[in-house]
Amino acid sequence: MLVLTVILQAAYAAAISKVGAALAASISLLGASYGISKIGVTALEAIARQPEAAGDVRSNLIVAAALIEGVAFFAIVVCLLVLFL
Repeated sequence: MLVLTVILQAAYAAAISKVGAALAASISLLGASYGISKIGVTALEAIARQPEAAGDVRSNLIVAAALIEGVAFFAIVVCLLVLFL
């Protein structure tokens, strides 16, 4: 009876970890998409205010968006490791 209880608890923990990994991946992706959209909005406002600085603003936009996407990919990899290991 004790072995059956331990097996059931392990199966329950595995199911909960899969739900947790999916939730963590979705939250991290929502945060990354919000951050990139916020950067895009402020970059467009900056270019509209000073069109001559469009090149500098665009390069800073690309660097910041790449850093945010890197963090999002890292979060997805961690969630996949939790899911499959």
